[in-house]
Amino acid sequence: MKTLVYLPLATGVSVLALSGQLVAQDGSGSSAGSSAVPNVRLVLTNGHIRTPGGIVEAIAINDRGAIIRLGRSDDLKPLSANARQVIDLKGQVVLPGFSDLHVHPIFAGLQARRCVIPQGANLRELQQQLKACVQRVHPGTWITGGQWDAPALGVPPGRAMLDAVAPNNPVLLGDTSEHSAWANSKALAIAGITRATVNPPAGIIERNANGDPTGVLREAAVPLIRQYVPAPTQEEVAAALASSLRIMLSYGITSFTEAAAGYSAGLEKEVDAYTALADSGTLKQRTRLCLSWAPGDNTAEQFISAHNLYNRPRLSVDCVKIFLDGVPTDSHTAAMLEPYHGAVQGRSDEASRKGMLLVKQDVLDEAVARFDRLALTVKFHAAGDAAVRAGLNAIEAARKANGFSGVLHDVGHCTFVAKGDIRRARAIGATFEVSPYLWGPSPINDSITQAVGPELIKRVWPIREMIDAGAQVVPGSDWSVVPSVNPWIAVESLITRERPGGSADSFGKSEAISRKEAIDLFTVNAARHLHMEGKLGQVAVGSLADLVVLDRDPLAIPIKELHSVTVLKTFINGDLVYERR
Repeated sequence: MKTLVYLPLATGVSVLALSGQLVAQDGSGSSAGSSAVPNVRLVLTNGHIRTPGGIVEAIAINDRGAIIRLGRSDDLKPLSANARQVIDLKGQVVLPGFSDLHVHPIFAGLQARRCVIPQGANLRELQQQLKACVQRVHPGTWITGGQWDAPALGVPPGRAMLDAVAPNNPVLLGDTSEHSAWANSKALAIAGITRATVNPPAGIIERNANGDPTGVLREAAVPLIRQYVPAPTQEEVAAALASSLRIMLSYGITSFTEAAAGYSAGLEKEVDAYTALADSGTLKQRTRLCLSWAPGDNTAEQFISAHNLYNRPRLSVDCVKIFLDGVPTDSHTAAMLEPYHGAVQGRSDEASRKGMLLVKQDVLDEAVARFDRLALTVKFHAAGDAAVRAGLNAIEAARKANGFSGVLHDVGHCTFVAKGDIRRARAIGATFEVSPYLWGPSPINDSITQAVGPELIKRVWPIREMIDAGAQVVPGSDWSVVPSVNPWIAVESLITRERPGGSADSFGKSEAISRKEAIDLFTVNAARHLHMEGKLGQVAVGSLADLVVLDRDPLAIPIKELHSVTVLKTFINGDLVYERR
């Protein structure tokens, strides 16, 4: 007979657990429920455990990975005596596990095995690193990797700069955003790109004053060369994913969304890697895959139609990714409502003025309504305010066509958002997914500032306005666009908008938020967006035991120390999946 124990919200316990027999205790120390001792997998004692009802010392977890009791260590001794494992925390801090709603683990793992250019490198540093990469391979071997930042180089990138150190190897290096790439002459020759080559739809080949390709390609022009780069093997893709999964566990990331499955190695290899690692037990995190889609993409349509075949207990393939624009950097490819501040040298196209909207509104509306009917979440890449508006328009069209399906679609990045669009997001059930790992002063943000000008940059990533408008807001790292997937860097920058540890300069300071709001993005808000509210995102009776043990209390230390918070242990479903050695 299963015992149901209801606890009022005032006690700090938000949900009911079904766990054979349940024993519950709130932060005040009073217990509720059956006196019988349930099956206990783990008890954590003598800790500093933050719950919605306050700080408690101990937590008990049952065989199903659910939290069944919170309270004083002494009060949990009967459960400890019968537990399979007891861990003395010795005063360490426990929080709910964090969620990353926009990350690229396979890409990050593959990038680490390529020619790594430190973000912010100047031209001399980039050439030195590239020369070292050349020395490790045979002539004629492709050299790929990144990431370069146009402002940091000190000069406009050109193919001759790469030719100087890699004359005998084809080279293709992505920029920090991964929306532009830089090729040398050998790579251009292999792809047959000359002054006669026309720009592909939604792509740009940068040219010099004579009309010759400079080596820089934007958006859909990048695959003109990338198609000639040897694809990673299935084994390489799986190894890259496994490596990234371990790194994310070390930072307390217990659930995540792969934001563009198919981008790095194609949908077949990437979906196969996720399902294989899920079946082998290597995939510990609760994972959602967003399948990359574009109009006319038959492969994507095949995977979307069969998406249920790939679901596993901790793997949900129920999301579609749509790229609406590029990025508001020196490339001017993010779709903007107002013109950029100045033009791109050597270009007079419309994209240099207001960017590129990659999907027509009527096509987008029909697609989002269709995916909504299939109960598939749509995640948009939308950096410019015109792209954000297009995404919101499509969500609104889906609501009008289908009613509110309960599916929470999200507009990702949101570097710039018109004030009126912020206000309407809540009414149409749209989520803003933001990238706070990028929010301190950095080379890519220097590029954004130069591109949009001093006035618009004041409202960059307007999260303060989003929260005040009552919109649903969740975080995503976009790793490896950022160097580290560590969420505590993001928590600090959400509060300070400065460099980690503090700095005299800042980026979008007026949009800063509070410490509690920042942590809630990664826990409470993320759980709500994933339809896991009451199960994840809090330490409460009835919640699943996705927990992190930290070396210090992030709600008590100085704000400018938050980036250095260290995860000591990570638990998923009550299982210890990472321990710092």
